Amino acid sequence: MASTGGPAGTGVTATTGTRAGTAATAATGGTGGTAAAAWTGAGRADVPLLAVAHGTRDPEGRAATRALLDLIRAERPGLTVELGYVDVAEPLLTDTLATLSGPVVVVPMLLGTGYHVRTDIPAALAAAPQVDARVAGALGPDPRLADVLLERLAEAPGRPHQDPQPVDDGGEPAPVVHSTGFDAIVLAAAGSTDPEANADAARMAALLGDLTGRPVVASYLCASSPTPAEAVAALHADGVHNIAVSGYLMGPGYFARKAARSGATVTAAPLGAHRAIARLVLDRYDAALNTGGDDTA
Repeated sequence: MASTGGPAGTGVTATTGTRAGTAATAATGGTGGTAAAAWTGAGRADVPLLAVAHGTRDPEGRAATRALLDLIRAERPGLTVELGYVDVAEPLLTDTLATLSGPVVVVPMLLGTGYHVRTDIPAALAAAPQVDARVAGALGPDPRLADVLLERLAEAPGRPHQDPQPVDDGGEPAPVVHSTGFDAIVLAAAGSTDPEANADAARMAALLGDLTGRPVVASYLCASSPTPAEAVAALHADGVHNIAVSGYLMGPGYFARKAARSGATVTAAPLGAHRAIARLVLDRYDAALNTGGDDTA
């Protein structure tokens, strides 16, 4: 599990290297004794959750983010839940931080440990010295996200129907694989210039493959390859034609529309607002609040 520190002198650190089946464990933030004093006696309901989203110009995408925050609040009544975007949309993370002080748990509502987690969030916290932050890990990869992706595939218009089938493993009790009815799946992630973020998407593809019993190819909508269209074309060239694109994205927007133009049989909707994701965000929050605690799926 890789730990990434904030800029020198900020005292903000976060363990962000989430891996399959194990959520990230957050380290304490703040500056020396000042931070320790600030966190002393802070009850769970007293520490705000600052959700950090990427941001989009698409109003449906912003609505999906707000709907997810509503689910988080419904799951944990009394918890203060704030929002900050790292790009494009308002309120920007820096603006939200300017309204806060004291202990805060920052939860990146992002699907991998890329530039925004490694650079943008620490930089914003460095510019907000009045905030003593504990930073949780990104949401993905995580088996619970695979469950939501499977649900979105099951909802996709035009998908072939196929009931869950047991896997023959030589006479042992057969685990149930929730087949989607497709011959292959292309996981459409946003993509990053950060290899670690793309590796997170590849691990998520493996989790979805384990769940569905189908080949799952990781693809990237920008900054890396293959693109979803390239992955679909390669599968077609190999004689595979019943292909689904699974939108490994937090909500609707430009990337989701681009994924839908990949030439697959169907394209599933992005993750969107889902109770399982709200609970995952809260698990990340709890792990950061209770420093050193693991959240194992």
